[in-house]
Amino acid sequence: MPFVIYVLGQGIFAQGTSEFMLSGVMPSIAQDLDIPLASAGMLVSAFAIGMLVGAPLMSLVTLKMPRRAALVGFQLVFIAAHVGAALVPHFGFLLVMRVLSAMAYAGFWAMASVAAISLVGADKQGRAMGVVVSGLSVATIIGVPGGTLLAHHGSGSPTPPPH
Repeated sequence: MPFVIYVLGQGIFAQGTSEFMLSGVMPSIAQDLDIPLASAGMLVSAFAIGMLVGAPLMSLVTLKMPRRAALVGFQLVFIAAHVGAALVPHFGFLLVMRVLSAMAYAGFWAMASVAAISLVGADKQGRAMGVVVSGLSVATIIGVPGGTLLAHHGSGSPTPPPH
């Protein structure tokens, strides 16, 4: 299996951790932004909307782009949206950054899937997709709980993690 397929799985791991980790830190976000917890929950919906819109749109936008450039571009937009969200403590801006990062994530998913399949022979395509998709599984099993734990202990958050 080409090493790049494991790199694609790692990209999905990082993005998937970000996608789902928000739930674990939502009380802290609500408190930090001085908004109701229910309003903070809209950040999850914003990400879902970004994925829904982003998957077909980003696939069309990058149809003629080289895969590597598209993958790097999606990852850079994803990172920039997170940095922007961290630097600008405004709920409306955070909502927009969640949508933007989700659109980049959706594009990365689509492109990573195509790249993984194209890098191996027909007899290994299922395994290649399994490696890429396993990034999300590992994110939900290790990345989300670990990231949430780090966020609660590293930020001095008064909201303890759920037991």
